[in-house]
Amino acid sequence: MSQIRAATLLSAFFLATLVIAIPVQALLRLLRLRASHTFPYLYFKWLCRVLGIRIETHGTMVSEGPLLIAANHTSYFDIPVLGALGPVAFIAKTEVKRWPFFGLCADLNRTIFVDRNNRARAIYDRNQIQARLRQGDRLVLFPEGTSSDGNGILPFKSALLSVAELDLTDDERRKGRPFRCRVQPVSITYTRLNGLPMGRIKRPLFAWYGDMDLMPHLWGALAAGPFDVVVEFHPPVTAEQLGDRKALARYCEDVVRAGVIKALSGRQSAPWIAFGGTSEAVHETAPTPQNA
Repeated sequence: MSQIRAATLLSAFFLATLVIAIPVQALLRLLRLRASHTFPYLYFKWLCRVLGIRIETHGTMVSEGPLLIAANHTSYFDIPVLGALGPVAFIAKTEVKRWPFFGLCADLNRTIFVDRNNRARAIYDRNQIQARLRQGDRLVLFPEGTSSDGNGILPFKSALLSVAELDLTDDERRKGRPFRCRVQPVSITYTRLNGLPMGRIKRPLFAWYGDMDLMPHLWGALAAGPFDVVVEFHPPVTAEQLGDRKALARYCEDVVRAGVIKALSGRQSAPWIAFGGTSEAVHETAPTPQNA
């Protein structure tokens, strides 16, 4: 039955994406309609429901841009999970753009592709992000630079967080009044499989890291059954509050790690969860920067 489940879900995913999602989003992008920002959000909500991804949320995503979300990265499932919680675009490594099928999907979703290994291109990448933030976008950045095994998080790199130090002022409207984006730390934790605690051993079924092959891993994850994800939106901060990008990276890392530990320990459990949707639980106050 698990193999039938995986085959059915993969067929539904590829068919709906190829026949509906890609043509619709391509047309919206071609016509430069604002709906190209919101259609992926509806698609990701549908996708989470179909795949049996149950999302438990704590706190709320900042509703007005510009916003830079700094989240830990465990799996390709992070994309539909965060995408189902609000209209966002992602910052991804350039290699993703070259992936068959998935690269096209990422490009149509207005993804910003950056080369973390090319210092000569760092300013160009940062300017891309700055331009999108000036448009009021909400962008998701994974500061670890790669994915982890889901049982903890890796050190946050500060390079791309430097965009939070830049002035986003439109000189004609806000001359002389510096304006910088807010950064919202977000914890993503895979906690349950078929309603039971996932545990350290089973978490790699959904965590995609190292040299794992994508399609065999995706098949195994879908065959395993429906799973639960805990997403905690921590209070937003600014680079000014923390001092500089390195302090900002350390703060976001500490807050996100605390959220993951709390979710893994089971101390952050909502009274109910809905397939393909979210349940909101009471948000516990995150640490506050001393100079905030």
